[in-house]
Amino acid sequence: MSGRLLRLACTAAVVAQAVLAPVPAVAAPAPERSVSQLLTDLQRLYRQTEQATESYNATAEQLRRQRAEVARLDGELARARLALRGSRTDAGRLARQQYQSSGGLGPYVRVLLAPDPQHALDEGHVIGELSRQRARTVARLTTAEKRKDVLAREAREALDTQLTLAGRQRRARDDVRAGLDEVERLLASLTPAQLAAVSRLEEQGVSEAQQRLGTAGALPEDRPASPAGDRAVSYALDQLGKPYQWGAQGPAAYDCSGLTSRAWERAGTPIPRTSQEQWRQLERVPLRQLRPGDLVVYFPEATHVAMYVGDGKVVQAPRPGERVQVSPLASYPVLGAVRPDDTRPRG
Repeated sequence: MSGRLLRLACTAAVVAQAVLAPVPAVAAPAPERSVSQLLTDLQRLYRQTEQATESYNATAEQLRRQRAEVARLDGELARARLALRGSRTDAGRLARQQYQSSGGLGPYVRVLLAPDPQHALDEGHVIGELSRQRARTVARLTTAEKRKDVLAREAREALDTQLTLAGRQRRARDDVRAGLDEVERLLASLTPAQLAAVSRLEEQGVSEAQQRLGTAGALPEDRPASPAGDRAVSYALDQLGKPYQWGAQGPAAYDCSGLTSRAWERAGTPIPRTSQEQWRQLERVPLRQLRPGDLVVYFPEATHVAMYVGDGKVVQAPRPGERVQVSPLASYPVLGAVRPDDTRPRG
């Protein structure tokens, strides 16, 4: 984690010149703002941005599923309309046949007057089958009409939901961009000395948090990874050095849950896309029982996630301006841990 804020400051300076101009220069922070206050402000902005990112990711996943549902309903509606067209054609043909034969004798009279009653009865069976066929055609037509109406209503509702999700996704995207702009403005307002002091204070806080976990006996013991966990860790470590990018799932860049979800997908165990859903849906395990491949979830809102790799460390896509890296487990406030490939028997 050495020099994290310094690297991000360089990025922020370039972006601020290219993107934020001609926004007036932000005045240097007032002397009374301490290094700890600056760090608190930065951490708050990063956390808000990551919350917006995970909201964007969740909405994007919902939108992806909804688009698939709209496509499925559109296909079913098209097939229902074809079936309805065929039923209407059959019904029209039967109506013409009924009209053309309406002037003749009824089937029962033909049986009574026929010179060969048995032949007439055989014809009666045919006539009865035709009658049943007509009834089936009418029933099929009625069913096709109802099916088409139901599917048309469901398709309209699904499309409305898709449009709502698309609007929500745009708002989440705007929230992320606004948060990043605020981070960049704050970093651009700091002097190199302030940046170095903030970075040192952040590293000191992480070291102390890691030490507290060790003192409390909460750091994991050495445990072997499962075969799938080993594959997930190998994939995640192969991504070291790739940039953080919100909403990204690789292969060129990742956000935090994009890295963990892609690694486990490549390991053969698909997991939810967002850190919050990973925390909600996956099996929880105590920190002391972590094994490589398990996921460590951070902050009370479960808005950040990393993958445990052993020796008290995680691999993660930390935040904007940084790259996939190996960090101490206590890089952020720990909420808990989950295991994507839990194999314990369920009662």
